[in-house]
Amino acid sequence: MDRRTEGRTGGNTTTRISARNRKTILDAAIKVFTEKGFDGASIAEIAAASKLPKANIYYYFGTKEAIYRTLIADVLGEWNNALGQLTVERDPAEAIAGYIRAKLDFTRRHAAQSRMFANEAVHGGRFLSRTDRAKMQAITHEKMRVFEAWMDAGRMDRVDPVHLFVMLWSSTQYYADFDVLTRNALASSRITGDDYERAAETITHIMLKGCGLAA
Repeated sequence: MDRRTEGRTGGNTTTRISARNRKTILDAAIKVFTEKGFDGASIAEIAAASKLPKANIYYYFGTKEAIYRTLIADVLGEWNNALGQLTVERDPAEAIAGYIRAKLDFTRRHAAQSRMFANEAVHGGRFLSRTDRAKMQAITHEKMRVFEAWMDAGRMDRVDPVHLFVMLWSSTQYYADFDVLTRNALASSRITGDDYERAAETITHIMLKGCGLAA
């Protein structure tokens, strides 16, 4: 192996280790922030949960706030990706059904992170910057125009796009944000994949019928 290949291999290994450590820290931080909130959490607790030295936490993120903001940004990024389902060229029923499933998939895979974000919102969203809020508003309004284009073309019933989005968000995020209540209603110790499938089918059926689209 020549030195150039060795350097690339070493670099790739370092990159993999860095990515693994960052993920380990973020996964641990989600649990700590969900249980204690931002103010109640500490770097020491995140380090203990991650089973990594405190020095590693500071090396990769620098501050507790940087970790928290990274997690917030990850949620917003995933939700923005889900909004990619809604494009004016698509069939409205397929697009809305795809969006519902994408949101529920995030809820299922990242329930604790969704709860962490919900807790942030309940406490006033102090770590949602003006830039974050502006981006959220811009992409939401962009997708509202997709709904409006479908309505103008007679492809779906005319409904208020703002409140349609609120209904879509609340129905898909409830399963994570109010996990205790959902499990109580299901009389189960956990929400299973089958539960999420039935949720997707039910929410999709009701939303599409409400928008004048075939279920």
